[in-house]
Amino acid sequence: MSTITASNKSPKDRIKFIDMARSVAILLMLEGHFVDDSLMESFRDPDNIIYFTWRFVRGFTAPVFLTVTGLIFVYLMLKNSHENFFTNIRIRKGFKRVIELIFWGAVVQFYSFHVLECIAFAILSILIIFGFYKLIRVIPLWILFLIAAMSVFSLYPFIKKYYGSGTFIEKELLSGIKSIYNSGRENTIHFPIFPFMGYTFFGAMIGALLHSFPNKIKTMAFPTIFLSIGAVMFYAGKIILGGLDSFIDLLSTSWNYEFVKIDWLLERAGIVFMVLSFLMYVDNLWGSKLKNSSLFLKIGQNTLTIYILHMVLLYGSITSLGLNKLFHKSLGPWQVLVGALLFIGVFVVLIKYLDWIKEKLSFILNPIKRFFNTLFFIQ
Repeated sequence: MSTITASNKSPKDRIKFIDMARSVAILLMLEGHFVDDSLMESFRDPDNIIYFTWRFVRGFTAPVFLTVTGLIFVYLMLKNSHENFFTNIRIRKGFKRVIELIFWGAVVQFYSFHVLECIAFAILSILIIFGFYKLIRVIPLWILFLIAAMSVFSLYPFIKKYYGSGTFIEKELLSGIKSIYNSGRENTIHFPIFPFMGYTFFGAMIGALLHSFPNKIKTMAFPTIFLSIGAVMFYAGKIILGGLDSFIDLLSTSWNYEFVKIDWLLERAGIVFMVLSFLMYVDNLWGSKLKNSSLFLKIGQNTLTIYILHMVLLYGSITSLGLNKLFHKSLGPWQVLVGALLFIGVFVVLIKYLDWIKEKLSFILNPIKRFFNTLFFIQ
């Protein structure tokens, strides 16, 4: 991609806020999972301001992560948007990523449809929508993703009513994986594609907008618009949806759907928009001082590695020897604080020396990478 601003900064310099967001989200995930698994039940008091704040922050950690995933995927995919669909290497890498995520999801938690599987189906859906856009080219791509996001949110009450915690997609996938493991463990669906895939579509929408308006990214107006939209979604979303319900009631007495039921989804999306706008401001004001190779950004560039290893270390995935065997819901607040900091510290150190570790394991990793690249026709 060519230079996109008068300051002659490379595209990689221009999207630091994306890696910032991924770093923040993955660190909050590490902290959130550790605290949730180790804190005593007696300290989980919703009236306690500290616990209430922690629960609030934890509520938008996954939406931030899912949104940023869609954002960076689409932004990079559109770098080669002029190419035919199947000759676009970003498309082939996308299909490869879908398989990788489902594979690792099955490895680390075969009995659960978790965030990796949710992201896999979201990316697959993004690829399908993009293929449709390449054929039609009538509606702007970012609008297609916006429609997809709102459709997923709006359909969620129906899905929950008729299918429960997940559709046949999640249930059939888990059944298939479970049959391979031949396990009697009960299946669980933590991140059903309805509604969580909607956040990834919102991210895809933002990625398409960043690609469409590259010269606006560094202006202060760009994050201000996102901040305003996010604030409206968070503070006035319920009022707007309630007004929409009232308007539809006037037009039809047979309409029995209530949009206000999805207000909490819109509120979390609003928080995501505000978080991203804040990081855009940070990038605009101080991003030039933050090197692309900095440890903080590197954490955001290795989220899959961190996610897989934290599942092994904390929950005992694969090995059945996780830290939760030692202190599952048995620690007090101060113990949890120290433990969470140490837990995060392990992964910070890991990422610091990740390149060295990969080099030492290259005799294993490189053949695997070449195999999958060949499988998906990636040079």
